[in-house]
Amino acid sequence: MTKDIRVRFAPSPTGPLHIGGVRTALYNFLFARHHGGTMILRIEDTDQARYVKGAEEYIMDALQWCGIEIDEGIREGGPYSPYRQSERKEIYAQFAQELIDKDLAYYAFDSAAELDLHREEAEKAGTAFVYGILNRNNLNNSIHLGMEKAKELIENGVPYVIRFKIPENQDVMMNDIIRGQVIVNTNTLDDKILFKSDGMPTYHLANIVDDHTMKISHVIRGEEWLPSLPLHVLLYQAFGWQAPQFAHLPLLLKPAGNGKLSKRDGDKLGFPVFPTEWINPETGEKSMGYREEGYFPEAFLNMLALLGWHPSDDRELFDMESLIQSFSLERVNKSGARFDPDKAKWFNQQYLKETDDAVLAHLFAPILESKIGKPAPQNLASIVGLVKERAIFVKDLWEQASFFFIAPLEYDEKAVKKNWKEDSAHIMLELKDILSAIEDFSAENTELIVKEWIAAKELSMGKVMNAFRLALVGASKGPHIFDIIALIGKTETISRIENAVEKLSNN
Repeated sequence: MTKDIRVRFAPSPTGPLHIGGVRTALYNFLFARHHGGTMILRIEDTDQARYVKGAEEYIMDALQWCGIEIDEGIREGGPYSPYRQSERKEIYAQFAQELIDKDLAYYAFDSAAELDLHREEAEKAGTAFVYGILNRNNLNNSIHLGMEKAKELIENGVPYVIRFKIPENQDVMMNDIIRGQVIVNTNTLDDKILFKSDGMPTYHLANIVDDHTMKISHVIRGEEWLPSLPLHVLLYQAFGWQAPQFAHLPLLLKPAGNGKLSKRDGDKLGFPVFPTEWINPETGEKSMGYREEGYFPEAFLNMLALLGWHPSDDRELFDMESLIQSFSLERVNKSGARFDPDKAKWFNQQYLKETDDAVLAHLFAPILESKIGKPAPQNLASIVGLVKERAIFVKDLWEQASFFFIAPLEYDEKAVKKNWKEDSAHIMLELKDILSAIEDFSAENTELIVKEWIAAKELSMGKVMNAFRLALVGASKGPHIFDIIALIGKTETISRIENAVEKLSNN
């Protein structure tokens, strides 16, 4: 690639950032970094009627949590600022006028009522109303009225829009990096509005102008914009500009694979579809976020990266640097990618297992302190290291490790029935005496002594150890028994044996 790589993620602040949008941002970022290029965040807020308060800040904060770094944007600044489209209105007006002057666009004065009437008439005739090649010469616009009359209407304050004048019967040749060559005849297209009556451009004009003036080399966006590609290519031709290269990403599909993933799917099945929690400013309704549900941002991005892109090998676990090195648009699929909430959990579990024990202990400490009402013990990292294999989220560590901090008050009925026999109390009291005499209470030493005692007494290993585990944990779960007693200490171990003997013998 000879020219400088410049890509942009250009969301509209009409609500929270869907994970499909995060994936689009991620692919742009990976592509830019892979080629040593620039990542731009542009806020496309031309649709003021659908603007949602707080959405713009949410988008920027969510990308920051994900670890998607922005080189140029509202917060970062840059040589092509402003990066908010509502602050660039004057720029678009001059380009819309350029198309008028070239006779490649025209003023349209049709009111909403007039357009509704045309739609009703078309419906009665069994067709659909399309504003374009077949009827524009007879509608309320500057083509039909003449430019002199149009300017008179404008001077008198009559509302108008500017529409693009689609050329007749031309084949538009387009190349998509992911989908290959696409050919569309212009007779199938309508005359889209480029400039609205409120003085704001539509997406079609604004994104073309911004991508050109910001020197965007590659437009990487969702496949929902693929039907707009012929218009955009025609606009580049109308201005005499070289178009960027295009890549349209596949949809993220529902877990069942039938249709595009939506917020309703997450609400129904109980998984997030937004990177961070979103609170609707009007209703106060909360929507789950991956951050608040306990996902690591690295695991979240790793999962998203593989929804539509396949590396050259069968690897599944990538850190950001390896994603950057491996990523290419040529390995992005055309077909939609089915989202699997269980697979998302699996990714988080892998990252949790690989996280340093001291780091996990730091993350877990506030949760633990809220449960036990006192500071976390200094050996927390050692405890976390023993149980993290069984956890998916940091919050799960409490369920897996609670017995380290709180002696069992109850004992699992099934475990008691299976593992506490008539002679278990007698054996546990003998074991208590053996443990009481041990000076070096390390896991290695206690295991050696206890196993020698079991062998000398010709006892069943399972019979002793299962009852011992029940006394310590209250259930048939937990890591290696001698690791447990080394961490809770001799005094606590003896106390738990005595409690179990008293409670289970009475029962």
